[in-house]
Amino acid sequence: MDLAFLHPLYEHPGPWASVYVDTSRHTEDTSHERHLTAQAMARHLAAQGADEATCRAVQSAIEDLRHSSEPHGRALFARAGEVVLDPPLVRPPRGGDWAEWAPLPRVTPLLELAGEDPVCVVASIDRKGADFELRSALGRQDAGSVTGRQWPVHRTSSVDWSERHFQLRVENTWEHNAAEVADALAVCQEETDADLLILVGDDRERRSVHERLPKRLHDLVVEAPHGTGSRLLDDDVERARAEHVARRAEAELERFRAARTPDDEGRAGAVEGVPALIEAAREHRIDELLIRLDGPDAHREVWIGEDPDQVAVRRTDLRILGEQHSWPARADDALIRSAVATDANVLSVSTQEVPTGGLGALLRWK
Repeated sequence: MDLAFLHPLYEHPGPWASVYVDTSRHTEDTSHERHLTAQAMARHLAAQGADEATCRAVQSAIEDLRHSSEPHGRALFARAGEVVLDPPLVRPPRGGDWAEWAPLPRVTPLLELAGEDPVCVVASIDRKGADFELRSALGRQDAGSVTGRQWPVHRTSSVDWSERHFQLRVENTWEHNAAEVADALAVCQEETDADLLILVGDDRERRSVHERLPKRLHDLVVEAPHGTGSRLLDDDVERARAEHVARRAEAELERFRAARTPDDEGRAGAVEGVPALIEAAREHRIDELLIRLDGPDAHREVWIGEDPDQVAVRRTDLRILGEQHSWPARADDALIRSAVATDANVLSVSTQEVPTGGLGALLRWK
């Protein structure tokens, strides 16, 4: 997951209010319920020591969601009386609404609640062209259409020689239109940076377009077995999105497993465990951080300074490095701060085997 959007959170010192709000429930009382949620979250933050201005800012931001139709939820990160970032969530927060006041923003839940959301272009294809729809966990929107030649597009059953000439023209029209759709779909993928292209239509129509797409896109293509208008199409899309996430995570885990073995120079390309990760973070060598959200090391206490590379297992280690101010923080959030500062990716993994303790990293070497 690319966490570049989190940069604003690390441009200012803490402490921070981190609030996760569930907006998945929509009833006649939704507006009143969110008003109560706004008051409750402000009280929770105040009880943890948050300043009054920040509590008011959070309460106001949640009040603004009273009439929102967002399908899942929203995270709010605030300090010094201002909500600095409020990303939408792609699934509701576990356990409902919650708030935390801490030296660092509590961003790790975003790996599950706002990340790994493959964007799909669903192409509904027929013999005359195609309609494109952009889909993600946050909804769907029209992404354009393409219209090819309109005539002739239907075969006849005649065996007359003149009709055979007509059949050839039909074949040519189909091939021309499939090429037009493939070209337009390739442009749509480039413009939207879609992770998947889901082809919907008759077998021949899907196959004709698939074959004409650039080779660089072939691994992104899924042919949906159910057509436009089928209530099963949504299941096809969600299944394709979930399989895409699982394949990517497994590929990165295989890279991690292989990289743990030292090379001919005795250098390993991957590390795990808090001490090794902190050393890598201080040296700006984390290329991709792997986090298992329920791993025991994720909530282990470490010490941080004002800068992202000022992180240590013990408070005395920071003093040795010359840092005069330090605060306790969760290991996962401290390492994510370091990863964001050095433009490293962060990946949420679910396997119980690796990385040991739930935290690991693929390394970069200078």
